[in-house]
Amino acid sequence: MVDPSPIANPTSEAPPPFGAEREFRTDFSLHSIDYAEVLSGGPSKDGIPAVDQPKFETIAQANAWLEPQEPVVLFESGGDARAYPLQILVWHEIVNDVVGGEPVLITFCPLCNTAIAFAREVKGRVLDFGTTGRLRYSNLIMYDRQTESWWQQATGEAIAGELSGTQLEFLPVPIIAWDQFKGAFPTGIVLSRETGYVRPYGQNPYVGYDDINNTPFAYQGPATPGQLAPMARVLALDLNGEVVAFPFDTLETERAVNEVVGGEEVVVFWAPGTASALDSVALAAGRDVGTAAAYSREVSGRTLTFSSDGSALVDQETSTRWDILGQAIDGELAGERLTPVVAVNHFWFSWVAFKPETRVYQP
Repeated sequence: MVDPSPIANPTSEAPPPFGAEREFRTDFSLHSIDYAEVLSGGPSKDGIPAVDQPKFETIAQANAWLEPQEPVVLFESGGDARAYPLQILVWHEIVNDVVGGEPVLITFCPLCNTAIAFAREVKGRVLDFGTTGRLRYSNLIMYDRQTESWWQQATGEAIAGELSGTQLEFLPVPIIAWDQFKGAFPTGIVLSRETGYVRPYGQNPYVGYDDINNTPFAYQGPATPGQLAPMARVLALDLNGEVVAFPFDTLETERAVNEVVGGEEVVVFWAPGTASALDSVALAAGRDVGTAAAYSREVSGRTLTFSSDGSALVDQETSTRWDILGQAIDGELAGERLTPVVAVNHFWFSWVAFKPETRVYQP
């Protein structure tokens, strides 16, 4: 975690976002962005309520209300595997949780299609997060309840307040299908719809939003480079100063992409079977957009090279077969698991607004 001393931004002439000084006790004199970039998303502070006391169910219980293709966010720590259904996150955007003894923050910004997890410990204390009701480049701005500093979800950086300039630690969280989760983690647990709030869980409040021909909601930022459509789905990696976006359309064709990013040998897998959370009225009925996930290619001191045989992902060195979650399911390396690499689902417009130096992967 980067922890510089916060400083006021002398270049910004814009005042704090309208109404913010009445809602928050944030020290708005400390900030790392231009406040002119901040817009209201509609709701006020905590108008989209975080889940602060999450309850969990067994797979058997959740089967009653989750469909096989329904998207869930997977987080695993210390042997504790949890699924956070997007049918819940789309209404709450933030879950403050403790997994495997680790205080974690599970977030989802529907406008950018970004599911991101962070460690919640900062400067030796555990922070709790809520929603500000504000957006920057259409992306969720969070706040912590201890200092009321504001944080950008896409970057994990505190952008205003006492902790301005501080960077949260990213943790790997792929979006996968419910069927994939329960197949890989039969003793895993699932975020319950008993959140303390009444919401129409299972319904999508952003019907048709991820149509490739749409324009982003409330986006006021840099012009989106034309390599991809603004609403194109990408899996984005930022390793050791190199930034690469892997378009889902390309991944769907190749299924396994071997690449070097920031000097690290990685592989990006894609598999069908995961519904879009932002397409149909019934979230589970969304079109199939698939699952993408990234891993290190180093296993037991050697670098593997992966390809798809049409039904499974196979490494050329041992002919072991692997699944989308990086588990060796058959062959010489059966039982091994690839090490996940932090990679985030994004719409192209959102990722490149924050990371304009991004290279788009091409076969």
